[in-house]
Amino acid sequence: MSQLKQTLAKKIAEHSVRTQRLLKEFGNVVIDKVTISQAIGGMRDIKALVTDISYLDPFEGIRFRGKTIPETFEALPKAPGSKYPTVEAFWYFLLTGDIPTKEQVDEVLKEWKVRQVVPSYVWDAIRALPRDSHPMVMLSTGILTMQKDSKFAKFYSSGNFNKKVAWEYVYEDAYDLVARIPIIAAFIYNLKYRGDFQVAPDPSLDMGANFAHMIGQCKEYADVARMYFILHSDHESGNVSAHTTHLVHSALSDPYYAYSAGLNGLAGPLHGLANQEVLDWIIKFEEKYLKGAEPTKELIEKALWDTLNSGQVIPGYGHAVLRKTDPRYTAQRNFCLETPGLKDDPLFKVVSMIYEVAPDVLMKHGKAKNPWPNVDAQSGVIQWYYGVREWDFYTVLFGVGRALGCMANITWDRGLGYPIERPKSVTTDMLEQWAANPPQL
Repeated sequence: MSQLKQTLAKKIAEHSVRTQRLLKEFGNVVIDKVTISQAIGGMRDIKALVTDISYLDPFEGIRFRGKTIPETFEALPKAPGSKYPTVEAFWYFLLTGDIPTKEQVDEVLKEWKVRQVVPSYVWDAIRALPRDSHPMVMLSTGILTMQKDSKFAKFYSSGNFNKKVAWEYVYEDAYDLVARIPIIAAFIYNLKYRGDFQVAPDPSLDMGANFAHMIGQCKEYADVARMYFILHSDHESGNVSAHTTHLVHSALSDPYYAYSAGLNGLAGPLHGLANQEVLDWIIKFEEKYLKGAEPTKELIEKALWDTLNSGQVIPGYGHAVLRKTDPRYTAQRNFCLETPGLKDDPLFKVVSMIYEVAPDVLMKHGKAKNPWPNVDAQSGVIQWYYGVREWDFYTVLFGVGRALGCMANITWDRGLGYPIERPKSVTTDMLEQWAANPPQL
């Protein structure tokens, strides 16, 4: 180890003791309206962001434009022959807060087809990457490559930049991005996992059905895509991908810069990458504890206690905000229960039985603030059932859906003229001074 690294290791170890003492003994000391624990702990629960696109209530779950997930699915016009709305109808709803008419959805569908044409240089850029690159690297690169044609960037550089109409150019880029990202995602899937067998988009299909078509899926998968992209679209603005997109765009970086950055945050194992980790854990859990046996409550309960007592966690359970079963989990669980074949799938049976047993086990264990499942506890099983078993790709699917919420949000950011985001930092010395002499508020 180099002298520099040794010195740094020593200083980090010494400093860590100070940080942990502040959290343990003085975490509730208020410093200018926030506590020491909030300042150190990732700004948790500080109400400092504004969005009307979605709101996450700890005890109710996500609402899109004021509507719960069931209410959203019920209210929006459905895809032909489906009980699920088109993603295009949902895009209109996220942007405006209004339930579109059939005519308005048809207009969006028509415009979507024009915007979904991806420039050929995007394919060149993705192909130039090492073939074993993670698909999220490919997706982020593909989005960033389109920046050279950003309408917002050209408007800003034109010499005629006007803040009052800037949102119109963000809207153009955002609309192009959400229309193109499923095409890029399908290209990446085919490039990496289907021997570069590319399938052209079908202009007669809506986004969900088109995505299923391009990756060689069955027609039933169209509903999986519609449901998945809508459920993963937004989760208010504090999560990493949404906040990163907002933060980068607040510097007036165009939507391509902003969402490429958001995707890079989504790729983290504490965020979007968690879905593949959960599925990996479930498969290994089944192999280790069940060994082909029917997943009874007794077997699952013993296996979960063995897991916890060995110092491991139960992936897919708990959430930074929610204190109930994630409604996105429930929506996907209901899809499984209502789909012939899927409800009897061995892997789904394991997931379903874990859901029946795990909350009680976690409550008795006593260390989980939220013993209920989140969206990641369920989503991978559906993809696995339909043959999308390359779980490195699951976060790409998440990224396609999340683009809808992020692009709707930054369009409104510019429309309302929100300023550059710039929170204030403090030093550890300052925190220790406040801990010794709490400010008089």
